[in-house]
Amino acid sequence: MKIKNIFFDFDGVLAESVNAKTEAFKELYLPYGEEIAAKVVDHHIYHGGVSRYEKFKIYHTEFLHRDISEQEVQELAKKFSNLVLKKVIDSNEVTGAKAFLEKYYKHLQFWIITGTPTQEIIDIANQRSLSHYFLGLHGSPEKKKFWTEFLIEKFSLKREETLFLGDATTDYEAALYSKTHFALREHDENRELFKDYNGLRFVNFHDFENLLKPHLE
Repeated sequence: MKIKNIFFDFDGVLAESVNAKTEAFKELYLPYGEEIAAKVVDHHIYHGGVSRYEKFKIYHTEFLHRDISEQEVQELAKKFSNLVLKKVIDSNEVTGAKAFLEKYYKHLQFWIITGTPTQEIIDIANQRSLSHYFLGLHGSPEKKKFWTEFLIEKFSLKREETLFLGDATTDYEAALYSKTHFALREHDENRELFKDYNGLRFVNFHDFENLLKPHLE
């Protein structure tokens, strides 16, 4: 395969920020009890790339057995953003991420596709001085499958030349849906989840660059 285009998830792929969001979900639902908070954390880890808006609806209807209004969803989303935004901005990069972007962004085409709200990921990327590496930064409320297809169509990308770097099941599912290649960024929170995954995987961007080099023109 020859790779010319890369879709990046953000949390857990470019930044070590997965735990910040896990802790935020736990804090929001701890008032309902340790058992509910534990269920929320388990679901969040298993469904890492699902948007927070969808998760709030799931947690209220399935775990709390109560309806949640759109206004309540927005209020929870605001509280969540307040808890995590600075932590995500200040989180460590995945080792080698920025150096990799700097080295290759003029030779390959890069986009971010994330479950984070679009405006929020734009703000985060701006604060981390990453925006100029990407042709676009795309998040919720649209799903990742929407964005992969949207970008493939908009930029006339060849699926066989496109790679999705992700750490969540939603990333892998989007890659399968759009028939692109996929590489898993492995870390402590997804290792068990992907124990049966047999495709490309990396821990840091030094590993990833070694994986990628044979597939560049």
